[in-house]
Amino acid sequence: MVRTIYYTATTLDGFLATAHDSLDWLFEVPAEPPTERFSAFFAGIGAFLMGSATYEWILDHEKVLEHPQKWTSWYGETPSVVMTTRELPVISGVSFARGDVRPVHARLVEAAGERDIWVVGGGELAGQLADVGLLDELRLSVAPVTLGSGKPLLPRVLTSKDLELTGVEPDGQFVHLTYTVKH
Repeated sequence: MVRTIYYTATTLDGFLATAHDSLDWLFEVPAEPPTERFSAFFAGIGAFLMGSATYEWILDHEKVLEHPQKWTSWYGETPSVVMTTRELPVISGVSFARGDVRPVHARLVEAAGERDIWVVGGGELAGQLADVGLLDELRLSVAPVTLGSGKPLLPRVLTSKDLELTGVEPDGQFVHLTYTVKH
């Protein structure tokens, strides 16, 4: 069964980015090189869904428009959809959608085959999926940083009635938390 997994980094106080979409805080935390955890996770991904701010950050920060092969080297041919309400630069292999997440999610489930869908970024996007019962799991890499304000991890009310802790793993200065979303 295809699961929809929101896998992201967050601060201790629950922010993904500053109010101006900066992720500088994340790169200031000493971290080990990517581990087998992410490689194993990505091997199980058949499609992914991304918010527009995350997409723009990747394009700008990683200079993907200047070096479009970077996208393919990271994500291969994995079907990817960016949810947006505006026109954005196009990278080969990326499609765009707007509006209701349900039909987009249905297309991604079909594209993913037996593998999972990764919600790459966007707390609001993850919230929209949670609102309609399509979010199955949260995988959070929590950094020892507080921002005080910014872009929230998940701007929805979810309680212990909605979430079940299924994993805790320290990793240097980070701790990885996994929650199953109860339906």
